[in-house]
Amino acid sequence: MDSKTNKPWQDTPDVSARIISSIGRIASVMRSGMWEFATTENLNPAQAEILQLLQGRKQGVRLSWLASQLSISAASASDSVSALAAKGLLYKAKAEDDGRATALFLTDDGAAMAARIGGALGFAEDAAAALPAAQQAELLTGLFKLIAQLQKTERFPEMRACLSCQYFEANRHPGKPAPHHCGLVNAPLSVALLRIDCPEQVPADPATRQRNWKVFA
Repeated sequence: MDSKTNKPWQDTPDVSARIISSIGRIASVMRSGMWEFATTENLNPAQAEILQLLQGRKQGVRLSWLASQLSISAASASDSVSALAAKGLLYKAKAEDDGRATALFLTDDGAAMAARIGGALGFAEDAAAALPAAQQAELLTGLFKLIAQLQKTERFPEMRACLSCQYFEANRHPGKPAPHHCGLVNAPLSVALLRIDCPEQVPADPATRQRNWKVFA
């Protein structure tokens, strides 16, 4: 008799494969929820994602940055931006860091729409919040480690994460419950307080970013 019949678990994918499959399924459910909401607001998925990406970015963003974040062509991003501008949800203005360049900003209506989109994904945040605090911190640590590995492939888009910020100091307080440090607020940081997307983030130089992420690599 085939040994696989006796031990079907031998066909179970590796743990690493199941981790990626699980993340993919979660992402699919969240994307479906966002798209369902976007449809009711007469938005397509790309437009909804652009509004979310612009949320909290008061300095504005460049079109090329949006395209890289969404992994779409600049032309496709431009079409979505034009549609959102026509709906009165965003506008173009001179970039604050370069008067020759154009940046994109949310209007008040656009900011309100972005907030509603985020609210439509509240079911996922509620599910995460239902986990014990220790499991949440452990899961967040694992995700930071996975992101650190993915960044080595140069396929992971730029983020406003603590670990990519010039104010972040990794392991400044070794052996403490909050081993890291934020220079902006001059306070220790535990893993539970690390952000994936921080509005106050100031990009660190490449060497500092690499050194910070190595803590989780």
